[in-house]
Amino acid sequence: MTIFLGTLCTLRPLFSFLTETYWGNEGAKAHNVKSRSRNKYRGQNKVAHLDWLHLLDLLALLRYKQFACLTQLLLRHPVDAIGTAVYFIEKLQVIFILYKIISRAGLNPFAGLIRPAVRTFDTPGLECWTSNRKVARSNPRADKVKIRRSVKLKNKIKMPYMTRSGMMAIPDPPCVVTSPDCPPLGLKSLRVDDSQFQASSYLRMGLGPHRARLNIQSGIEDGDMYDGAWCAKYEDQHQWLQVDALRPTLFTGVILQGRNSIWSWDWVETYKVQLSNDSETWKTCMNGTEEAVFVGSRNEPETPYLALFPQPAVARWIRINPQTWYWNGTICLRAEVLGCPLPDPDNVWQHLSEKLPGSKDNLDFRHHNYKEMRKLMKAVNEDCPRITRIYTIGKSYTGLKLYAMEISDNPGKHELGEPEFRYVAGMHGNEVVGRELVLNLMQYICREFRRGNPRIVRLVTSTRIHLLPSMNPDGYETAFERGSELAGWALGRYSYEWVDMNHNFPDLNNIMWDAKENDTETVKTANHYIPIPEYYTKEDAFVTPETRAVISWMQDIPFVLSANLHGGELVVTYPFDCTRDWAPQENTPTADDSFFRWLATVYASTNLVMANPDRRICHSEDFQQHNNIINGGAWHTVPGSMNDFSYMHTNCFEVTVELSCDKFPHASELPTEWENNKESLLVYMEQVHRGIKGVVRDKMTKKGIADAIVKVEDLDHDIRSAADGDYWRLLNPGEYKVTVWAEGYFPSMRRCSVGTEARPTICDFILIKTPRQRMNGILAKGGRLPQDLQLKLRAMRLRKLRVSTKAINQRRERSRKARGTRSARAPRPLTPLA
Repeated sequence: MTIFLGTLCTLRPLFSFLTETYWGNEGAKAHNVKSRSRNKYRGQNKVAHLDWLHLLDLLALLRYKQFACLTQLLLRHPVDAIGTAVYFIEKLQVIFILYKIISRAGLNPFAGLIRPAVRTFDTPGLECWTSNRKVARSNPRADKVKIRRSVKLKNKIKMPYMTRSGMMAIPDPPCVVTSPDCPPLGLKSLRVDDSQFQASSYLRMGLGPHRARLNIQSGIEDGDMYDGAWCAKYEDQHQWLQVDALRPTLFTGVILQGRNSIWSWDWVETYKVQLSNDSETWKTCMNGTEEAVFVGSRNEPETPYLALFPQPAVARWIRINPQTWYWNGTICLRAEVLGCPLPDPDNVWQHLSEKLPGSKDNLDFRHHNYKEMRKLMKAVNEDCPRITRIYTIGKSYTGLKLYAMEISDNPGKHELGEPEFRYVAGMHGNEVVGRELVLNLMQYICREFRRGNPRIVRLVTSTRIHLLPSMNPDGYETAFERGSELAGWALGRYSYEWVDMNHNFPDLNNIMWDAKENDTETVKTANHYIPIPEYYTKEDAFVTPETRAVISWMQDIPFVLSANLHGGELVVTYPFDCTRDWAPQENTPTADDSFFRWLATVYASTNLVMANPDRRICHSEDFQQHNNIINGGAWHTVPGSMNDFSYMHTNCFEVTVELSCDKFPHASELPTEWENNKESLLVYMEQVHRGIKGVVRDKMTKKGIADAIVKVEDLDHDIRSAADGDYWRLLNPGEYKVTVWAEGYFPSMRRCSVGTEARPTICDFILIKTPRQRMNGILAKGGRLPQDLQLKLRAMRLRKLRVSTKAINQRRERSRKARGTRSARAPRPLTPLA
């Protein structure tokens, strides 16, 4: 034993490093060592040898020079010194394996991040403790699980243990802590598998226990396989929904909401919670000496309600036992469970073999409110001032600025021949995954550019990238206040004025279709650059300031490719979103349908979740049968979408990406979401370099010609050249006959070949001005000169829109200032004298 302790003392610096890795400084310092009766240890745990957690305790004692306690602990252990030494060396090998796994995952081994949020164990001779060290977590307001800093426990914490009969048992009294920081178990995010659900009964398969996920949405019709809750078959207090966490878990609370249905009205009003470690013996959660009864949904089924347990407890299984429910409904619920997974003391290798969650990229993975978003963007700009620029495109209804970041090797200037790309996120304020992905993308591009990553350097130097992380900041702030689990399905989706921005753009589809039906000469009907309708430019038009700002942004920058990032499903949709004749569902392809399908496939096939053939469907629709892409109109009609407007009014091709089943995931899920989408975000941007590009110039002056029409034979959709005469036409590989025409010039035609490589084919055009004599001859014969009236009308309507937008913004700003002045002048309430 003396030799063994001497060896431990010699290796103390190594053990110091390892204990710092597992617990962190403050955690280990808080470790108090006191002796405890061996008889008590024998009577409770019946463990015949050191386990994994005991080994960590030994290392902590060694780290902080508690040699006397270490000696006492070893001498009291019911194994001889040689056996202890051998067992200790075996466990030491496990620690080295763990360290290698952590290092390869890109984590800082000194950060203490692998330490559980709450250390819970029962070690002979040691009193349980918990650290007050800060653990990396998301904003508590965003996650809405109120956190109070963990302090020393008044009661001892005991891990579940295996009895001699092999049954897992909960120590008595149960594990008690002071409001730990425990994330959702994963019912809402689908991390909990369907097989982990059980129920006492269910009404039918479509209302089975696997449908009891927070925010899950039902299909249009009740009675199918995809209803919006678990519903019990019987209406009594013996019904229950059960979830298997698969490992010891510190359960701290439950979030409940009612059934999602447009036909039924069902929810649970009160319920009890039961816990078990063998799924046979159950203990009801107590509130003092009485069984705790928690409040569920109130008055309506969609709002989630959080109930924190009076005494968080360790178990493997948890049951929700409804007690009362809506008087005119039945027992139906959707739920999320809050819990901290704990290491299993009887299965060390399970902990080591588990795939470490998260990302290798050291990015700011948390939810960012408006102020934090500005700070992050400013930090990126300060780190990479040479390639980034922050600018605003307008303001929201409440006055929040719509910030965008440009990433380019020459920010602030359009370079001839360099395509413009944009990502727009947060159109629906509660669909936050896109917002955080765009912020992460800013950080990633900046960091990798500084490191000299060839792919990122090539992307930045050849593309002008624009990132708009939050198109609807007002809606996001509303959802953020409630938090990821309590915002529900729709809170924060709409603008401050309760407008769905994805229906707020001008409906140009029906204008084009009506014109084609009424015009006998279809070749004269406009198929691009369609002007905004007159009614849309008026001050009293029901158009949000955010929509007006984005339309103006589209006019200022000649975007070529874009993606609109949404959430709530796993699918990529492409135009047209609006169907003809207002059909609720109908495949409505564009002239560029094949290229749009390519764009959607590029993103979907590189997304780690969409590309997984074994993934569970999100709600009620199986998009895997369509390879996770679908025409927008074939899914559901969306008149006035940004995708359609971008295609019909500008040169930009745009798709919608539904990024995740969970609109507002917990912050702990964000690293995984980044890994799922990182490659997709990059490879989609690279598609802006497909097709043909070039410059349209005047033969005499060599200057670029703006607004020249670029027409590809057999494709009924034209584009226009930018202000400097450069153009980009996205095309699939093939041979194309391209004609370019501009007002006052003879048309020019040439053949252009597009290869399979991810680089554009250069097709420049030289136009010759129409001679003055020819123009005079046409006029003398009573003819008319060809004029681009559509372009003039488009420019005039845009000017009107900007004038009305400016007037509205000025009026709104005066109103805000007046309210601020009145509130400042208002008398303060009198304070009563003491």
